[in-house]
Amino acid sequence: MEARNLADFPRPVHHRIPNFKAFKMARTIKVNPDAPQKNARFFVLNSKKTLLVPTPRLRTGLFNKITPPPGATKDILRKCATSQGVRNYSTPVGLDSRVLVDLVVVGSVAVSEKGWRIGKGEGYADLEYAMMVSMGAVSQGTPVVTIVHDCQVVDIPETLLEDHDLTVDYILTPTRVITTGCERPKPTGIVWSKISCEMMGKMPVLRSLRCREEQAGKDVTLRDTHQGLPRARAALSTVRSPRELPSLESGSWQGDDVPSSTVYIGNLPRDARVSELKRALSARGAAPSRLTWQGPQRGAFLHYRDPAEAWQAISRLQGFCLGANTVRVALARHQGASGLAGGRTGEPHPDP
Repeated sequence: MEARNLADFPRPVHHRIPNFKAFKMARTIKVNPDAPQKNARFFVLNSKKTLLVPTPRLRTGLFNKITPPPGATKDILRKCATSQGVRNYSTPVGLDSRVLVDLVVVGSVAVSEKGWRIGKGEGYADLEYAMMVSMGAVSQGTPVVTIVHDCQVVDIPETLLEDHDLTVDYILTPTRVITTGCERPKPTGIVWSKISCEMMGKMPVLRSLRCREEQAGKDVTLRDTHQGLPRARAALSTVRSPRELPSLESGSWQGDDVPSSTVYIGNLPRDARVSELKRALSARGAAPSRLTWQGPQRGAFLHYRDPAEAWQAISRLQGFCLGANTVRVALARHQGASGLAGGRTGEPHPDP
């Protein structure tokens, strides 16, 4: 490190934690939430820098900002750097926060001196970075660092890498610092064709980003969009009766029994129009053969020719946005006359 002039004051860096120039210049640093990076999180807090930690598995958002109590001692800061501390001393950072991340720290299972890394195989570090790109928080010039043991630095065949894989610029081990000089481009945003409907269902922040990018005219086709029909047939083959089909509790039918080819959509904007909804459904390749408007309930029933077509529509409508709302989509609940709450089924309301 001394020979490469990678460290800043105090010098020399022997027997101390090196003060990287990139680290010293950084004001906001993102560190992943895993236990091996606990000391890195403490170091960020102790250096009085802004620490951002991704929410575990991205289920409740993208970032949490860790805010220690005023006058926190080093012992308190160490607690703030733990997983429990992240929960107790954090505030969510929304997509509209306009945060700028100056340094990204990720974990790795293995990494090569060329900067190619392998994670746990779940893709969260790659996705987190891609989401940061999409919200303008990082750029190609933002340094990416990984902290590993020396034994984790290995040769990795380039054939294992894909376009969405994140590379690193620096590797920190207990004995050395490696400047990778990696020229392979980092992800330039979310590759939606790699995102499954299941992932969309688990990550509200991902649905919000997809809604924004769809409104911006970008291709947001999901990985399994074109697999809807085979998956529908496979799912239907295991169902013995309509009552066993997935449902959305708020999508109960107010009339005759709901056929399994009916889809309920909810959380429509209050000012939504039937014509607007029909155009949006057609654009997603999910136009129904008939639509029943439920205006007061901010929902609608979409009637398709058969159950397979209904399931295909559900697949295509994952992450579907209308206006600023992310629409809820599910197969309508099958309910007989004895379970009705009363009332008449609304017909499509024409625009004035």
